[in-house]
Amino acid sequence: MNTFGPEDLALLTAHDSLVLTAGDDDREGVEIGRVLVRGALYVRAYRGVRSRWYQAAREHGRGRIRVGGVTREVLLETGDAGPAPEIDAAYQAAYGAAAASLVASPGARAATIRIAPAPWTS
Repeated sequence: MNTFGPEDLALLTAHDSLVLTAGDDDREGVEIGRVLVRGALYVRAYRGVRSRWYQAAREHGRGRIRVGGVTREVLLETGDAGPAPEIDAAYQAAYGAAAASLVASPGARAATIRIAPAPWTS
């Protein structure tokens, strides 16, 4: 899977959340907290795998993120999407005690999405 470049990583680091839209339609998207672990971008659906936007991400496998006014086409990887303990720790560090009840639960762990930039197409 592709990785974000230094400019995008700096933009992501400067913001606590992003707006994710799964699929190709023009929906507004959902604003969610995000974490970076080993240079990879992760989000979790605190409502678990039945969350509407998680289901859309799993169905489409691609979408868009918007951060600080910048929009990027992305790939959305669900399933075994990353190192759960490190993602838990990153959420705890970024969002404090609320992270434990919201995104470190077994249901939320199961709804982890790794986000990567979509490859350029010609």
